[in-house]
Formats: sequence, C-alpha cells, structure tokens
Amino acid sequence: MNDDLTAIRAELDRTNELLKRMLAEVAKTPSTHAIFVDAGYLYAAAGRLVTGTEDRRAFDLDAEGIVDALIDKARTIFADSRLLRVYWYDGARRRIHTNEQQSIAELPDVKVRLGNLNAHNQQKGVDSLIRTDLESLARHRAISDAALIGGDEDLVSAVEAAQGYGARVHLWGIEAPEGRNQADPLLWEVDSQRTFDLAFFKPYVSRRTITATYENAGTPRPSREDVRFVGAQIAAKWLAARGRESLVELLPGHPYLPGPVDQELLVEAEALLQYSLRGQSDLRRALRDGFWSHLQAQY
Repeated sequence: MNDDLTAIRAELDRTNELLKRMLAEVAKTPSTHAIFVDAGYLYAAAGRLVTGTEDRRAFDLDAEGIVDALIDKARTIFADSRLLRVYWYDGARRRIHTNEQQSIAELPDVKVRLGNLNAHNQQKGVDSLIRTDLESLARHRAISDAALIGGDEDLVSAVEAAQGYGARVHLWGIEAPEGRNQADPLLWEVDSQRTFDLAFFKPYVSRRTITATYENAGTPRPSREDVRFVGAQIAAKWLAARGRESLVELLPGHPYLPGPVDQELLVEAEALLQYSLRGQSDLRRALRDGFWSHLQAQY
C-alpha cells in the first residue's frame, strides 16, 4: 500500500513539474497582434472626414504615414504584445497592383492583399480575404489580438471565425461627420471599439488642387431643393443608360457612391447648374440625396 502511495505521489510530482515548465514557457511567449486594414473603408471614411469627399482622385493619402501611426497606436494599446504585420486589403483591376499599392506593399511589416474591382470601382472579394487571414492566423495561434479597420457588415463572419479560435478582435473606426460609417452588427460582435478623429488623420490626407470649371462670382447660389432636383434628373439619365443591373450593384453601397460615379454626378450637375459645387459640402449632400432618392424610388 505504501509503495502504491509513493508511486502516486511521485507521478503527481512529475505532473506538477511538467505543468510548471509549460506555464513558464507560456509566460515567456509574447502576445502577438496584427492590424487588418480595409483600404476601401479607410480611403472613403478618411477622405470624407478630412476633405469632404470619398473620391480618391480628389485627395492624396500618405499611406506610409498612416501605417506608421496605426503601428504606434497599436504599440500603445497592446503594450505587452509584438506586431506580426499590417495587412492592407484593397481592390485592383484583375488584381494587378497599382503604383500606389506597389509602394505600400514595399513598406516594412506590410502585406498587401488584393481583391477585384468591378465596372463601378466597387471592391469584390476583399471581405473574404480578411476572413481567410483572420481565421487562419487565429487558428494557428499566430495572433492573440486583431485590430480591424473597416465598417462592412460582411466582416462579421470574419470576426466570429477569429473569436472561435480564441483571438480577440478590436474594431477601429474613423469618425463620421454625420451618422455612422460602421454597421451595427459589426459593432455588436467585436471585443472592443475605438474611433479615431479628425486630428489623427488630418496630417495624412490632403485635398488635391482642382481648378473649378465654373466661377461663382456674381452667380446666385442655387437652393438645396434645386440641387436635389438636378441630382434626381441625373439619376434618371444614369438609370436609363446603365439599366437595373447596375442599379442593383450600386444600392448596397448606400449612402456612399463609388468615386467615378460621384465624380460624374458632380461634373454633370455643375454643367446643368452653371455653378461650381467644389467646397460646397451642403449642396454636394443635397445632390447625392436627390440622386439616391430617385434610384431608390425606382427599385
């Protein structure tokens, strides 16, 4: 009997010693975090916040500066963690890097992943790339925390997948001048939320110099109702030319318009009004409201 008890105690001692070693190794292993950037959301939200437009052609974005600022912010928030890398998700025709995307891909600690762009410059396949990376990294215990910069409801499944493997997902957003620019279901699902304001992005986003086609000196300013009516007129013309299939593709993006569509709307509206809408954010909003109202009424 005594021999049996001695053997059991010896086995327990060995087990306890093994557990102590394992815990010591775990304690020495640093936590790891990664940053996941939906570039479509970043450009649209930061552009609107700083310059009043989502059209990428209307402003310059210092991607290197923003990446460095995000890394610094993560270093502060995840103080006892090391950075794995920054994942930058964007769209491109036939998934061929643009010069700008190539320069971002060459930055240290940055991995660029490309989805496709459709005929309306809308990203396709980006959400699935984010889900694949988040799930894979969490499953292999490569990350303990993920900072996700995005706003699309389709990212909910990516968050759930990562959380299912024990990773914590932190949603980072960009201040919206009006309302919200992140889906409620996404906000509900994540482990924490943080919003960056105008002061954070202003050093990295600047409007390009655009020469207005029309001079407004001495020209009466149109009313919001007039501009809204013009927006509806252009929407009717757009729908007649593009058809309902294009309408169905456009609607999920409400209230945001793809950059090329927004630019075409502005140029045509200025021609009809004989008045420059550059820098007139309230009239630009009225123009978009009229455009969307007509399209939604036809759906």
